Amino acid sequence: MRRAVAASALATAAVLAVGACDVDGTPVREGREAAVDTGRVDTDKFENLLAECEILPAKQIADAVGGQIADPSFFGANCRWTVMAPTTVEVMFNWFEWGSYTHEKDTAKRLGYTTENITVRSQAAFTARDAKRPNVCGVTSKAPSGGVYTWWVEPSGGAHGDACDAPIKLMALILTGAF
Repeated sequence: MRRAVAASALATAAVLAVGACDVDGTPVREGREAAVDTGRVDTDKFENLLAECEILPAKQIADAVGGQIADPSFFGANCRWTVMAPTTVEVMFNWFEWGSYTHEKDTAKRLGYTTENITVRSQAAFTARDAKRPNVCGVTSKAPSGGVYTWWVEPSGGAHGDACDAPIKLMALILTGAF
């Protein structure tokens, strides 16, 4: 019992000694200078911050998935539309300007998706499918100006035909500059 009390006292003293340690200076990310890189982003410098969400007109998105109108539901890191077709179809687009094709494919596989290499408008691409949700498909391709594009299409009911037809059509439209 006496040893346990002594060990506890020693541990407490060690914690107190470490807690009393002061370090001079300013914390800065490696490779940066203090007071230069504040981490604040002036979004006024990005005039077209959400322009990627307008990469295709809503009518073209709706047509590609078999609907009449694509209603935007969220514009941000991912652009989303809800399309009323015979069933409701959720469409999502993202453009990671500094993204890596290989990283996206590895991530899809790690998440349990089955991937298949395809070509869309002479550009390497891949499909991503989930065996548990066969009506859902994503298509990812390198973006001509850098990074990667991805389209995901998820009908609320069963897909008519190949679930990847619609995201492939959407990818073809942006890769040909139809926007």
